[in-house]
Amino acid sequence: MFDGKIILITGGTGSLGHALTKRLLDTKVKQIRIFSRNELKQIEMESKFKDSRLRFLIGDIRDLPRLLRAMEGVDIVFHAAALKHVPKIEYNPFESIKTNVQGSQNVIDACLASNVERAICVSTDKSVSPLNTYGATKLLMEKLFVTALRYSNPEKHRTKFFAVRYGNVFGSSGSVIPKFIELIKNGKKVTMTDPNMTRFNITMDDALDFILRATKEGRGSEIFIPKLRSYVLSDIKNALNELLGDTGAESIGIRPGEKLHESLINEDEISYAYEYENMYMIIDSQYNSEQLGNNYLNVKKLTGMKKYSSDLAEKLSMSDIKKLIQNSGIL
Repeated sequence: MFDGKIILITGGTGSLGHALTKRLLDTKVKQIRIFSRNELKQIEMESKFKDSRLRFLIGDIRDLPRLLRAMEGVDIVFHAAALKHVPKIEYNPFESIKTNVQGSQNVIDACLASNVERAICVSTDKSVSPLNTYGATKLLMEKLFVTALRYSNPEKHRTKFFAVRYGNVFGSSGSVIPKFIELIKNGKKVTMTDPNMTRFNITMDDALDFILRATKEGRGSEIFIPKLRSYVLSDIKNALNELLGDTGAESIGIRPGEKLHESLINEDEISYAYEYENMYMIIDSQYNSEQLGNNYLNVKKLTGMKKYSSDLAEKLSMSDIKKLIQNSGIL
């Protein structure tokens, strides 16, 4: 579905933007527009890929006129731009509202004005029953996207808006695994918030497969969620000890805004959740459920689960974790 298409990625110089760009360049996409604020990362990315189908646009999603210009002729938008660092956002909460909420509404408005075919926002498990400002802003972003279809004029082209929601990308920059590796290699103790903490796991390749599949399957107003296993933080530390050596560990306690366990579907969302092949969907409460079976073959109501959380999900074994670490290239 990407052949001959013009695609725009907001926050395109981030880790997801890099990976998504690389994957899309393997298709017959006509053009990919990278929209971001970071001039240096754009220069580095342009030098890395060296592909004539790439366009680099400096801009901020807070700036609607710039977004409108960037989206001229665009077919598909992947919205990945966000302020994401939890402690920084807790200290600067309204700045995250300007970017993650008002900026997301700007993306929606620009998509509608430009007759974009599909717009996909990338969310996080922290948006579920949010404890911190980051999660709250991503929840609002989801709400804006899944209700945006109502703004479309049904007599004209209607942009399909939907969201994808998943957990931490395994071994991504700034995540716990590279931090643990750095500490062990420097002979320092591994500092853990809580050894019993659990998190959902997804690799970057799996995240890309999931996002692109949701892009093809989405009809509008859905939140797509992958079926994932989770890991216990102490198992990550123990796996790295077996691979690199044991330098000791200490618990420093959970930071403000963090949860011991994360959820991808909470108790209330289960009522609107469905299972569709190897992923789940949360349907907007105003979605015409009678059309659900027509849009998705073999879809079924999600039953037998009170919530979809990292403490209750199937866990990665130590062997699985070690293989993921070794295959990720982060050592």
